[in-house]
Amino acid sequence: MWSIPALPFLCAPEDTVTSSFASFIHAARPEQLSQTVRQRSKRMILDSIGVGLVGSTTRVFDIALRYCRLYSSVAVSSVYGKPGVKLSPTLAAFTNGVATHSMDFDDTWHPATHPSGAVLPALLAASQMLPPNTKPTGLDFLLAFNVGLEVQGRLMHFSTEAHDIPKRFHPPSVVGTLGSAAATAKLLSLSSAQCCHALGIAASLAGAPMANAATQAKPLHVGNATRLGLEAALLAARGMEANPLILDDIPGCSGFSAFYSVYQPKPLSTPGQQHQFLLEKQDIAFKRFPAHLGMHWVVDAALSVRNLFINYAGSFSPSLIRTIMLKIPVSKYINRPFPSSEHQARHSFQFNACAALLDGEVGLGSFSESSIHRQELRELLDKVVVEHPEDNVANFDKMYGEVALLLHSGDVLTGKCDTFYGHWRKPLSKESLLKKFRSNASHVLPEEKIEAIITLVDNLETLSDSSQLACSL
Repeated sequence: MWSIPALPFLCAPEDTVTSSFASFIHAARPEQLSQTVRQRSKRMILDSIGVGLVGSTTRVFDIALRYCRLYSSVAVSSVYGKPGVKLSPTLAAFTNGVATHSMDFDDTWHPATHPSGAVLPALLAASQMLPPNTKPTGLDFLLAFNVGLEVQGRLMHFSTEAHDIPKRFHPPSVVGTLGSAAATAKLLSLSSAQCCHALGIAASLAGAPMANAATQAKPLHVGNATRLGLEAALLAARGMEANPLILDDIPGCSGFSAFYSVYQPKPLSTPGQQHQFLLEKQDIAFKRFPAHLGMHWVVDAALSVRNLFINYAGSFSPSLIRTIMLKIPVSKYINRPFPSSEHQARHSFQFNACAALLDGEVGLGSFSESSIHRQELRELLDKVVVEHPEDNVANFDKMYGEVALLLHSGDVLTGKCDTFYGHWRKPLSKESLLKKFRSNASHVLPEEKIEAIITLVDNLETLSDSSQLACSL
């Protein structure tokens, strides 16, 4: 049975960036979560579970699950979409993290990362790992989740590089790993010194290259982030130590600064009654369809110009179109003229714009093999030309999408999207979020279980045993 041993630990020096983060993790209290933060984070939890449930139907999830079942021993933690299947806590976290990002359907924050998928699976697994008399409450769970978000957000603000669409490494594989470690350390009630070492250990387990975007390996980034952060906290609880200055900027000896060429760390104040979590002022983006966030701008622009075209021509007639002009930011890994797989299609401005033009919508079925390789879609892709206006920067808070149809008649029709529905500036309504969750969860769960999960998340603060949520999956 899991327990935290009483062992001596080297403490972080006082008044350092790393020690301030450790103190924050240890000292955060539920009463510091405002009503806004509670509601927003519960929306994130519900959406992330739904995305994970539908993700459990994918091939990459199936590969990960079959792999984990080879090695699982202490099988106590639930797996998305597989009632009756249990894995060891770390492998359950990994598998559920893979499910969450398997369709690129999970939430996105600013600066750019996928915060929920890196934290929630670790907490769900850990909540089932603990013995009955030490189960965290729902309020403990919600606080730990927000601690994990806060650590990720604060780390993303250490560098101006983090504000733009990434080029070198996938952010959740870095900040997500430390966020998972922080969240799990909080759930396990680790000491401040143990929290410090958990962050240091997690830093040694972090990182994944952007070259694996648009492949089956990309979901592993989130799976590993949540799993390895959990492992870091468990190792710290057992006495493993790491550099107590891992977040500080030490000339000649890089810690977390190794991930950024511009690095300006700032201490995190110990939370008082008035502490404001980042989620209070920076809401989250929820995706309406399973693709890279950048695709949502071009899809909404394409749907807008499609309506203009139908009004112009009476129906959508591709033969009338000479050129499809996309005005998008420069971002190499999502500029894919002719994607050949579902993962490439989810990361292709061109594909998503043309699918929206052709079908009038983009959804789960848009990324099937039969849909991707349609002749009429290929003919539209052949007409696409891309421009990169200087004012269209690769930043989820500043970018826009524009789709122009240059017709054989000489007429030009244009649709533009500055803020898509689901962006933090135009959040999904409660009704839209519930509709998405119910649709995703219905692929693997019956209606009564779906409604039970909605009720559990909505009343999370009142649960005496937070493992009820994991057990409902």
